[in-house]
Amino acid sequence: MTDTVLVTGATGFLARHCIVALLEAGWRVRGSARSAAAADALRRSLRPGLSEAARQRLEGLSLVAADLTADAGWAEAVAGCRHVLHVASPFPAAPPRTDDELIVPAREGALRVLRAAAEAGVERVVLTSSIAAIISRMHDGRLFTEADWSDLDSPHAGAYDKSKHLAERAAWDFVAGLPPPQRLELVVINPGLLLGPLLGGALSTSPLVVHKLLNRDVPACPDVHFAIVDVRDVAAAHVAAMTHPQAAGERFICADQDVSMLDIARVLHEGFAARGFRVPTRKLPLLAMRLVALFDPAVRLALPYVGRPERVDSGKARRLLGWTTRPMRETILATGESLVAQGLVKPQRPPQPRAAGG
Repeated sequence: MTDTVLVTGATGFLARHCIVALLEAGWRVRGSARSAAAADALRRSLRPGLSEAARQRLEGLSLVAADLTADAGWAEAVAGCRHVLHVASPFPAAPPRTDDELIVPAREGALRVLRAAAEAGVERVVLTSSIAAIISRMHDGRLFTEADWSDLDSPHAGAYDKSKHLAERAAWDFVAGLPPPQRLELVVINPGLLLGPLLGGALSTSPLVVHKLLNRDVPACPDVHFAIVDVRDVAAAHVAAMTHPQAAGERFICADQDVSMLDIARVLHEGFAARGFRVPTRKLPLLAMRLVALFDPAVRLALPYVGRPERVDSGKARRLLGWTTRPMRETILATGESLVAQGLVKPQRPPQPRAAGG
């Protein structure tokens, strides 16, 4: 039996951590990306944090050129793979011009991967969805579970919410409609906002909230809430869901407690103020946020989420998969440290000198 796993969108923020988790667990890994030429750079970025055994497996990592919007490359990508982690999906840093800019590649890309996996005899596919496919923005702060689906008709349902909902629905329908000889197992992971250390590559959308706070790109903190989760913990959930016998056919919420942007800012202020970072720790009124959004597309993207907590129950993943999470503070600080280490944020003033004897 083959021990190779395909990770789609292999150069992405979460996918890199999934590759690390797989290598450390003893799996061989193949990745898909828009260009196979990125393989050497990807290996270099992942090597420093790996154990010696995982580094040896890393040398066998290859990339196959495949895009969510085209059929080419997917048969080659899944050939000989036992499992697939379908992580790739568009995640914008600014509002798209039309909803279909996100919906079409997310939904059609998921179907392309599943179709190729079924034809290749893959045993199980773990699909990365989002709590955006679960939470309805018009709600009273209630606790959401895997039994819930987001409301596509809500005026607060953005293009990203719709893309995750429709892609996941399409995936479940596709697998249910497969003839028995081709029927693979599907598991879905629904994470919250991913924070944690970057493993090289370009700055992704997920850590932008920490990036903007450390760079002081916003004068104060909008009343935006996130169910945050450490990217390393979500990668571990993918690997557990890939092999756990009882995970087949299940959705798993992977997110921790709801925190506000102001909560995140206060943690960053405590951790980085002495190093010259002027993190804003005041609340930004809605009117001021609307003015900032005229010039900042990332803030404009957050407008539908103002004043709406993200309360989700991750108990199922904890019970069935034995999933655990790092403390919120550790995750937030690790995100900041990696942004500093990669030169993606700069302090706004000189660091404060240490006290004598400190």
